[in-house]
Amino acid sequence: MSEGPQPGERLRERAKRWTLGAKSRRLFLQVGLPWGAAVLVGLVSVLYADWSKEASDVFLGWTAGRPWLAFVITPILTVLALWLTRRWFTGSEGSGIPQVITALHARRAEEEDTLMRRLFGLRVVAGKIGISLLGLLGGLTIGREGPTVHIGAAIMAEFRRFYPHRHPQLERRLLLAGAAAGLSAAFNTPLAGIIFAIEELARDFESRTNGTMITAVVFSGLTSLALAGNYLYFGQINVPANLGGAFVLPVVLSAALCGLVGAAFNLTLLRWQTWMPDWLIALRARRPLLYALIIGIVIAALGFSTHGETWGSGYDQATHLLTGSTPVSQSYAIAKWGAMVATYMVGIPGGLFSPSLSIGAGIAQWVHVAFAWAPMAAVIALCMTGYLAAVTQSPITSFVIVLEMTNGNTMVIPMMATALVAARISAFFTPPLYEALAKSNYFQVATLPTGSFLQKKPVPPPGA
Repeated sequence: MSEGPQPGERLRERAKRWTLGAKSRRLFLQVGLPWGAAVLVGLVSVLYADWSKEASDVFLGWTAGRPWLAFVITPILTVLALWLTRRWFTGSEGSGIPQVITALHARRAEEEDTLMRRLFGLRVVAGKIGISLLGLLGGLTIGREGPTVHIGAAIMAEFRRFYPHRHPQLERRLLLAGAAAGLSAAFNTPLAGIIFAIEELARDFESRTNGTMITAVVFSGLTSLALAGNYLYFGQINVPANLGGAFVLPVVLSAALCGLVGAAFNLTLLRWQTWMPDWLIALRARRPLLYALIIGIVIAALGFSTHGETWGSGYDQATHLLTGSTPVSQSYAIAKWGAMVATYMVGIPGGLFSPSLSIGAGIAQWVHVAFAWAPMAAVIALCMTGYLAAVTQSPITSFVIVLEMTNGNTMVIPMMATALVAARISAFFTPPLYEALAKSNYFQVATLPTGSFLQKKPVPPPGA
C-alpha cells in the first residue's frame, strides 16, 4: 500500500506553486497590464482619428454649395458643446495637455487624488472624444492630437486600479506613458511621442526614459500600424539634398515670423482680459451660452468670408500647400489664426497641434514671396516647425514631429535651427503656453515652486 506525499513534500509543492503564482502576478503587472493599456490607447487613437475626419467631412458636406448654413449649424453646436462641457464633462476642456502637466507636477498626495478624479477617468475620455467631435461637426478649428494625449494618459492611468499597491510614482509613470503613446499614435510619430513626454510634460521634475513609456509607445504604435498602416501624416516632401548656403535666409525669416506670430497667439490666450471688450467678458461670466453663440457666429463668418478655408483642423489646407494641388489664399494664416483664437475662447475640448501646423504652412506663403527661388515644400516644413515650436516652446518635439510626418531627412538642420530660434523669440514675450495654462487653471498657488513666474495666480483664460 503506497504512502501519500510526506509533509515536507507537500510544503515544497505549495511553496513552488506560490512562487510560480507570485512570478505570474508580477509578470502580469510589469508586462501584461502596460501592454494591454498601450494597445487600447492605440485602438482608441485610431478610431478617434477616423471619427474626427468623418465629422469634418460631414460638416463640409452640409455646407458645400450652401455656406450660409454655417450660420445655423456652427452657433448651435458651439452652444451645445459648451453646455455639455460645463454640465457633464468639466476637466475635459481645452487640449488636455495642461491637465496632464498638472497631474504630473502635483506636490501633495491629497491634491493628486483630487486632480485624478477631476481631470481624468472614463467620464473625461467620453467628453473629450464626444464634444470635440461635436465641435468638428460644427466647423470649429479643433485639432485631435492634444486631446489624444489627454485620452492616452487617462486610459493608461485607469489601469492603476489593477495594481495592489498604488503610489504617486506609479500614477505619474502611467500618465507619462499614456501621453507619449497618445501623441505617437495620433501622428504616427513614435520618436516625437517619447521626446514630447520628456521635453514638454516632464520638464519640471526629474524624469527618466523608463520601460513603461517605451513599451506604451511601441505597442500603441504597433496597433496604429496594424489598423491604419505605416503612413506619413502629411506625405513625403520632395526637397533637394543640397539646398545651398543661401537657404539660411529663408530659415532666419521663417524663424522670426513664426516666433512673433506664435508669441502673439500665446499672449492673446493668456491675456485675454486686456483685449476682450468688457461687455463680452461680462457676458461670458453671466450668460456663457449666449457668449458661445456669439463666438459660433464669428467662426461661421470667418469660414464664410474665406470660402471655407478656416473651418476644421486645417489638415487639408496644409496638405494642399505641400502638394500644390489646390491654391490657398495669402491671408489664410491670419484668418486661421483668428479662427483658432475664437475656437479656444469658447472653452470646449479641442487641440492646437494640427491648426498650428496649418497656420505655419500659411506663413510659409509669405516667406516664399520673399524667396521665390526656395522650394515651397522646404519652406512649409520650416514654418510648420517654427510656428509649433513658438506656441509650445518645445523645439525638439516640434522639429521631430514635422520630420517624422514628412520624412524630411534632408531638412534636419534647417528645421532644428528654425525651431530653436522661433522658440527663443516666443519665450522672450511669453511663458510656455501649456505650462502657463496648467498653472493658471488647475494648480493651487501653494504647489508652485518658489520664485515661479506664476507665483501670483493670474486670471485663467476661457479655455484650458
